[in-house]
Amino acid sequence: MLFNSYIYIFAFLPAVFFIYFFLVKKGWLLASKTLLVLASLFFYSWWNPVYLPLILISMFVNYGIGTTISNDKAKGYKNILLITGIVFNVALLGYFKYADFFINNINFITDANIPLLHLALPLAISFFTFQQIAYLVDSYKGETKEYDLLNYMVFVSFFPQLIAGPIVHHKEMMPQFDDKENKKINYKNITMGIFIFAIGLFKKGVIADSLSPYVAQGFDISPQLGFLEAWSTTLAYAMQLYYDFSGYTDMAIGSALLFNIKLPINFNSPYKAVSIQDFWRRWHITLSRFLRDYIYIPLGGNRKGEFRTYHNLFMTFLIGGIWHGAGWTFVFWGFLHGIAMVIHRMWKQMGKSMNFYLAWFVTFFFVNVTWVFFRAKEWDDAIKVLKGMFGLNGLKLPTYYFNGETYLPLFVLFVSMIAALFAKNSMEMIKDFRPGFRVALVGGGVFAFSTLFLTRVSEFLYFNF
Repeated sequence: MLFNSYIYIFAFLPAVFFIYFFLVKKGWLLASKTLLVLASLFFYSWWNPVYLPLILISMFVNYGIGTTISNDKAKGYKNILLITGIVFNVALLGYFKYADFFINNINFITDANIPLLHLALPLAISFFTFQQIAYLVDSYKGETKEYDLLNYMVFVSFFPQLIAGPIVHHKEMMPQFDDKENKKINYKNITMGIFIFAIGLFKKGVIADSLSPYVAQGFDISPQLGFLEAWSTTLAYAMQLYYDFSGYTDMAIGSALLFNIKLPINFNSPYKAVSIQDFWRRWHITLSRFLRDYIYIPLGGNRKGEFRTYHNLFMTFLIGGIWHGAGWTFVFWGFLHGIAMVIHRMWKQMGKSMNFYLAWFVTFFFVNVTWVFFRAKEWDDAIKVLKGMFGLNGLKLPTYYFNGETYLPLFVLFVSMIAALFAKNSMEMIKDFRPGFRVALVGGGVFAFSTLFLTRVSEFLYFNF
């Protein structure tokens, strides 16, 4: 089920909200949690019920391993249990997400003819896998409490964050579901939730989806791109991806607030970043947190000398690239960001500095160049766009560029860039949030206008990852 759909906005979400608080008011707390689990599983299986057993098996196995690790009687077996749990999760993700990628490469290298499995990628598998690996590692460290199965299932499957995050941590989520204050209807949270949901819906439906056809034309259809067309295509994708994913996050945060649950911030104006490190502190923040806490630090972090630190930084981002997708373009994208992080650290270690505006330009330029590999379906598509960006095809614009259909995307691109670079982001708006007539007018207007675009419903880009 999509956040940006009539059935979610006007049926599913209101129904779950009213039934949940009705059960809570009656004192039926077990029933209210059961409702959240069942509603979340229904939400998940809306696309394809075939994969419902997959997420259930994943939850049962991880809960069983996690609780066993937490048990003092398992002292001598904790290492084996943790390794078993991580292998289970990685194998599950690897089979569904990377099996055909490996088969393709084996066939290419060995001239074999192994048939592809053609597996459909189960929704959310990348997100709930990372979430549960974190739970297992924290159980091993003794940082988890005794959670019952129902609580654990609420934590993993809570529908606002289930499909594409934010990647939540058990210690920031589980206490919220048990907090007595959160069992009461909070009208400020409801107002704030609807307001932030409206912003996310606008980002997705009005901005990201308006840019989508233009991006597809440049990357997938046009045989050659001139300089201006290539840059407008790349910038359009940068804005499409940001407004699509941050729009999803806003809608997730807004939906959760209706239930008095606060999800972590996932974006903080990433295109204002003045270094690649700054960018990753602002972009997909919960993924950066996971990569830092569960990959970079376990590899040794910066504790084992400078050369090892460079290695750990590089490997962390290479893994991040592989996590995003089963393709060499994603691997190369992670490779480039890993190299950039190493260079940035070397620059800092040498005590060098850079003019603020130059630092912003270098960061923004690099991020946009690397987005080409993130978006391109094939290497040839990436090379085609990069040739245009570096002026190898001249400045001449194709005839379709002046077609009336491109005027709207170019206008949206201009406005969205101005907003991304200079306006307050949605999380900054929340900090200053004061319910009142003006907020109701603006939020209601944005929401009403955004619903006009629901007729062109499209999936969120991160559903592919």
